[in-house]
Amino acid sequence: MSESFEVSRRALLGGAVAFTAATLAPGVVLYARSSDEPATGAVRWGLLIDVNQCKGDCNACVEACNTEFGLVSHGRPDTDPQWVRKVTVTDPETGVSQSFPVMCQHCAHPPCADVCPTGASFRRADGIVLINRHICVGCRYCEMACPYKARNFVHENVTDQKPYAPRGKGTSEACTMCVHRIDEGRIPACVEACAASGRAAMLFGDLNDPNSDIAKRVAAVNSAQIRADLRTDPGVRYQGL
Repeated sequence: MSESFEVSRRALLGGAVAFTAATLAPGVVLYARSSDEPATGAVRWGLLIDVNQCKGDCNACVEACNTEFGLVSHGRPDTDPQWVRKVTVTDPETGVSQSFPVMCQHCAHPPCADVCPTGASFRRADGIVLINRHICVGCRYCEMACPYKARNFVHENVTDQKPYAPRGKGTSEACTMCVHRIDEGRIPACVEACAASGRAAMLFGDLNDPNSDIAKRVAAVNSAQIRADLRTDPGVRYQGL
């Protein structure tokens, strides 16, 4: 269910990009914390993706996400749910292409939350952007506002839902950074699958902790945020882009 999109590297970093939007649904609460302690702003969860280690023929992260959340194809690529998708960008000057995953960027200032009329789209204190399916009315404003085309809308009836991520027809949805795993002290499914594939292109951790592996790497190498000019301050960064 992975798709490849050919866009210029310059457009990705500096201009509007035509990624694909998926579709999703209504429902119940999006996540359940396993701890009585609330999320805290002392932590900011994030991802660092090493584009040079990501190969176009590898879809381990996409497949892991689909399995984790029960996302299945209905044979309609334009509306099939996909929270992580592979994107290919090409430098127009050199012709060099790079492939890497794009998902909800978990912005510090999420446009999706700004335009949501019910407050269904919100940012948790630890930086994870989520959707409360109880109060999502399916207006899809968040999909239009997201500059990363990371929101989906559920067009189909949903069966065999995961207890930690209920979904439903008529609401919007997107990558949750596997919040249910994070709250249990585990890493996101895409990161785990990437490591198991032997590429280790994805690094997860607390960007606010200077002693974390991700914070050390961000401090040591050049990395970029997609559309940094919009000042949404994504929690997902890309090395080698």
